[in-house]
Amino acid sequence: MRAIGIILAGGNNHRMKELSSKRAIAAMPVAGSYRSIDFSLSNMSNSHVQKVAVLTQYNSRSLNEHLSSSKWWDFGRKQGGLYIFTPTVTAENSYWYRGTADAIWQNIDWLKQSHEPYVVIASGDGVYKMDYNKVLEYHIDKKADITVVCKEMPQDTDMSRFGVIKADETGRVMDFEEKPMATDAHLVSCGIYIIRRRQLIELIEKCAEEDRYDFVRDILVRYKNVKRIYAYKMDTYWNSIASVDAYYQTNMDFLKADVRKHFLHDYPDIYSKVQDLPPAKYNAGANVKNSLVASGCIINGTVENSVLFKKVFVGNNCVIRNSIILNDVYLGDNTCIENCIVESRDTIRANSRYVGEDGVKVVIEKNERYIM
Repeated sequence: MRAIGIILAGGNNHRMKELSSKRAIAAMPVAGSYRSIDFSLSNMSNSHVQKVAVLTQYNSRSLNEHLSSSKWWDFGRKQGGLYIFTPTVTAENSYWYRGTADAIWQNIDWLKQSHEPYVVIASGDGVYKMDYNKVLEYHIDKKADITVVCKEMPQDTDMSRFGVIKADETGRVMDFEEKPMATDAHLVSCGIYIIRRRQLIELIEKCAEEDRYDFVRDILVRYKNVKRIYAYKMDTYWNSIASVDAYYQTNMDFLKADVRKHFLHDYPDIYSKVQDLPPAKYNAGANVKNSLVASGCIINGTVENSVLFKKVFVGNNCVIRNSIILNDVYLGDNTCIENCIVESRDTIRANSRYVGEDGVKVVIEKNERYIM
């Protein structure tokens, strides 16, 4: 593909509450065995984008560890490969990334030293499969300056989480509103853009001159009537995990047969860093229905309509329903978990009961192991 890739994975979001207090949103576990950023990286690799930069900043330790070897996504190559860019103090600049445009500006030398004519920009919190080559073909066919990948959302969607787009019958963007309080539009930006590399350099340098830092507000919204911006509508699964409810719903979606088939069985594959863990073990008394159980888990109780990540221990007579249990959680005997997200490396004492009655409940206990 005649493009380089940029994955924006440095932001934080208060909508994630306690879940983002010790990890970047792009490092959030998804579907039992993946991290959120795996989907964008796999799409880059499957689209034959051979040179990809990941811009990290907030709580990036676990994300950097996950990306420590590029071979899992087939970026271990002599030319191109995977680049991790964190904020760097220089003689001219000592700022952290002040926004998405500023993050690109601080690494603009990498853009200038590249030779590919186009740039694919993606966010690290999207869960989807996409061939970026098809978007590039659309971009070239429309003679667009910028192409924005969009998704038509259901009527009951909370649109205040998204950038909302209105496009004419040709696909040209007529209006772009970032996180509106109220709108009648249902076409949202997926945070995926294609733009010519030289034009991106020009626009980013212009933003830097004017002390503007945000790619959406200071480029897409500001230039919507000046540049030819087009919307490319995707018709397959997409969701952003940038809130607790959205994160919960995305994982629950993987319990649906069609979503699971789309991501886990249909070509091309989604790749992730592999850990050498034993297969899940189901002891006498285990009862598992419609759930995803990752490797390294030991199940002694009942699990229904839930997603269990790696190395989860479920004690005797436990009941887990409609819940997400993150990595390395110990659930003591006779524990009841329902409509909850249990934070990783937690110990839930025996005879505990957590039920999310008014929405999803995030459960965080002390990181200690109790023998009961």
